[in-house]
Amino acid sequence: MTTDLEALGQAIKRAQYRNHRTMDAALREIGISLVQWDALRAIERMPGASGHDLAVATFQSDQAFGTLAGRLVDRGLIARTAGLGRRFEHTLTESGHTALAEGRQLSIGVLHDLFAPLDEAQRAELLRALRDLTADA
Repeated sequence: MTTDLEALGQAIKRAQYRNHRTMDAALREIGISLVQWDALRAIERMPGASGHDLAVATFQSDQAFGTLAGRLVDRGLIARTAGLGRRFEHTLTESGHTALAEGRQLSIGVLHDLFAPLDEAQRAELLRALRDLTADA
């Protein structure tokens, strides 16, 4: 039997949408959105990165990330410093580290609940399959 690739694509989209909605709702408890938290995670992984590199890492356009970074600066969650040329380098502030840690605490329960229908072997297989699917991305 041939897998319905359209149905597979839709299932991936529904799972991602469910993850996004659930995480966003949980993060609202600490006053940040999933998009903001994702930016904080990227900046933690890539301190000093340019806005372009962070936009790519967070699946945003350069302009959208620049706007987001401005809001994060205004909230005191990140610092932007001038780099070479027109480049800005991004780092987390103490408040940014705190928000990131609080978000991680919330995400533990959310992700546990989201993946509860799968046993450990199914989770491992899903992770392997998704890594294979995105290896060249």
